[in-house]
Amino acid sequence: MTDRPTDDLTWTAAWDRATGEERARALFARVLDAEPDGVWSAPGRVNLIGEHTDYNGGLALPVALPHRTYAAVRRRDDDLVRLVSAQEASGVREVRLADVAPGTVDGWAAYVVGVAWALREAGHDVGGFDVAIDSCVPFGAGVSSSAALEAAVAVALDAVHGLGLAGDVVDGAATDDAGRAALAEVCVRAENEIAGAPTGGMDQAASLRARADHALLLDCRDGRVRHVPFDLAAHGLALLVVDTRAPHSHVDGEYAQRRAACERAAGLLGVATLREVADDPAGPDGALDRLAAADDGAVLVRRVRHVVTEIDRVTTFVGRLEAGDVAGVGPVMDASHASLRDDYAVSCRELDVAVEAARAAGALGARMTGGGFGGSAIALVPADAVERVAGAVATAFAAGDLRAPAFAVAVAAPPAG
Repeated sequence: MTDRPTDDLTWTAAWDRATGEERARALFARVLDAEPDGVWSAPGRVNLIGEHTDYNGGLALPVALPHRTYAAVRRRDDDLVRLVSAQEASGVREVRLADVAPGTVDGWAAYVVGVAWALREAGHDVGGFDVAIDSCVPFGAGVSSSAALEAAVAVALDAVHGLGLAGDVVDGAATDDAGRAALAEVCVRAENEIAGAPTGGMDQAASLRARADHALLLDCRDGRVRHVPFDLAAHGLALLVVDTRAPHSHVDGEYAQRRAACERAAGLLGVATLREVADDPAGPDGALDRLAAADDGAVLVRRVRHVVTEIDRVTTFVGRLEAGDVAGVGPVMDASHASLRDDYAVSCRELDVAVEAARAAGALGARMTGGGFGGSAIALVPADAVERVAGAVATAFAAGDLRAPAFAVAVAAPPAG
């Protein structure tokens, strides 16, 4: 099979910051007929390793993308929120904060007003605001467009209401990690309770707490982070992101079923989270044997086996990065995808085709990234082979009568600010 010509490929470019800010500011002025107080932005993310571990108290290793969501915001003196998005054709939406509660707001607006609601629930004096959104974070691609939206709004509201949580971003790093950890918790509550998506906290932590040129090692049990240098170019490598364009959403039953299965397994084992199983010095075999006796034991065993082995893979991945064996993380990525496909059952045909085609074309490792059931895959490739590997993936999609994918190269970017 020959490679697809690279001039046929679709690349999803990140806007430079000035362009993104001007787009949001212009939308605000055009539709809301005023000038905003400012423009804030937050990145999407790809997760290098550690999938479906966040709500199990495990470890994850995301990086922030250069693709960002921009929010032009102006504070109001009442509790009205007026919202407009360049990605929606529905015009201006209006919501009263006093009316916001679980189940009352639908669509993308839930992620925006949910942040204000959660800040108020946390005791912060937050009122109404006008907001115009524009974004180059691909929607539905499994790169956390929802967390980018929440985080952009969170740092904007922090600024216009003087909450003092977000701090500044200096040389690609946040100056107040503790405040940003609190903002991340607010965003998680907004997504869980107002948007109705039962996600963990990895996406919001990546968007708010990441550091340029580093991966974020997040311990989801206690929220601690460690920044791990991640400079692929220095090793002659690149991280290719493949947006399969297969529909992806966390507001569906499949994601909730996986989380419920993990919570049921933890309950049967008498532990708070599956992290305790992963940390057991005796290993997980005894726990898996106990779960096998349950009515749904076969399913629970597979789900738990993925979680405990994935947590171990995060540790292995970080160890190889820190030892300078960057190419050595490729097999760890491969093992992660196999576990997500076979034990956690969250892959799909498009993701499997992307991963297999990338490996066949010379990728050192590849895996799905994000919640699954569609979205994106990532591949670790030689820097001079990016277009060749992308072309091979596109050719495989065409041969399988699949919708043409889109591509990007991930570079670890700064956090929200």
